This record gives sequence, structure tokens and C-alpha cells, in this order.
Amino acid sequence: MSEQPDLVVLEGVHKWYGDLHALDDVNLSIAKGEVVVVIGPSGSGKSTLCRTINRLETIDRGTITIDGRPLPSGGKPLAALRTEVGMVFHGFNLFAHKTVLDNVTLGPVRVRGDAPDEAEQHARSLLERVGVGDQADKLPGQLSGGQQQRVAIARALAMDPKVMLFDEPTSALDPEMIKEVLDVMVDLARRGMTMVVVTHEMGFARTAADRVVFMAGGAVVEESAPEAFFGSPQTQRARDFLSTILSH
Repeated sequence: MSEQPDLVVLEGVHKWYGDLHALDDVNLSIAKGEVVVVIGPSGSGKSTLCRTINRLETIDRGTITIDGRPLPSGGKPLAALRTEVGMVFHGFNLFAHKTVLDNVTLGPVRVRGDAPDEAEQHARSLLERVGVGDQADKLPGQLSGGQQQRVAIARALAMDPKVMLFDEPTSALDPEMIKEVLDVMVDLARRGMTMVVVTHEMGFARTAADRVVFMAGGAVVEESAPEAFFGSPQTQRARDFLSTILSH
């Protein structure tokens, strides 16, 4: 991956919530086209890290750059940046009163000024790609959780983002729905999408990640290729985590 420029760079990032040091001197670079999976115990700072990359959470110290530009503090520059950084949450965050198709076209039409017919054509192709093309005219509440999450992925992709952030995208799903969402994410990874994925799905980390980042106590404790991390973790903290999670 080294020949590609780094698309996302965090340098010396700190974040506090009162006395809680949620991010502790985090340094992380993500190359264009790289899939980085962030794992670790609950409360380790994974979701906070993910949310700082598009400034849903502000940082107290350090710098974050996207494609060579520092994160804007607000206003139109921040809104523009967020069109380049797609985000999928564990809650689907779809507009319940709008159809699936309207949910996907809203951003391109309202934010980017795309022509409605072009936005609809693009949205329908994305819905087909994530396997819910036949659900376009339904309301989100008429879909399963797995289908709603795939719509949320299509909605983020509709803005043609440079990087996709996933914050535990399968944690609210029933077990049988998890695979259908992970399959879409694996397909995205194979197509070269730059992705930062916070997840407890170790199978996805093994098969789709270029790099696994292990966090604990707000810090990056270890990072390596999946086969190295799962095969021979370098720190006791990582070994303890893996022995716990892989024994379940």
C-alpha cells in the first residue's frame, strides 16, 4: 500500500470527556484504497476514533487531515468534507417518513445539487448493488434490519465518498442478518474503497482487512496485517483480548 498517498492521517490525537482520556496520543495513517479494521474491548476508544475522522466528535489536541487537508471546524467547509467521508452507524439513521429511494437521493440532490433524475438513476444502481433494488419504493420500517443497513450503506455511497467509516455496523442486527451486511462491505473492500471499520466481527477482520488496529484504553496498542495479528499478537493485552473473544 505504500505507493499510495495517505488519505487519512491522525497525528498526536487526544480526546477527553471530563476525566476520561478517550483518545490517548493516537497516530494512524490510512492509505487510499486501504481497509483498516479497528478492534478492541468496549470503551477502548474505537467509536470515538471513528467519529473524530469526520468531526462528529471534536479533538482536544493533535491534527487530522483528509486527503491532505485539515478537518474544518465548521460551516460549509465541514459540510463539504462530510460529503467526502461516508459514515454508517450501528443505528440506521434513515428518514422513516421517506422511501428508501428518497433516503438515498436526498443528499446528492440537496447537498451536491445533482439533477433529480440522475440522482435517482445512481441511487437505483446502488440499491441493486447492495441487494435491495426491489425495496426502493418502501419505507424503512417495512424492511428488515439487515436491509435497512444496506440502504444506509447505499445512501453513504451515493455521495461518492473518498473514504467510508463504519461504526459497528452490524451490532444492532440479528445474527442471520449480519452476513448480508458484511458481504456488501467485503464487496466494497474488493472494489478498492478506502474503509475504516470498527467491528467485533473477527471473520470480517481476517478476510477483508489490509490492517488490523487494536485499541485499548484510548490508545493504539498494536497494528499489523490480519494474519500476523491473529496468528501472533505482539502484546499481552492483544493476546488476552483475542483469547477472550475467540473462545466465545
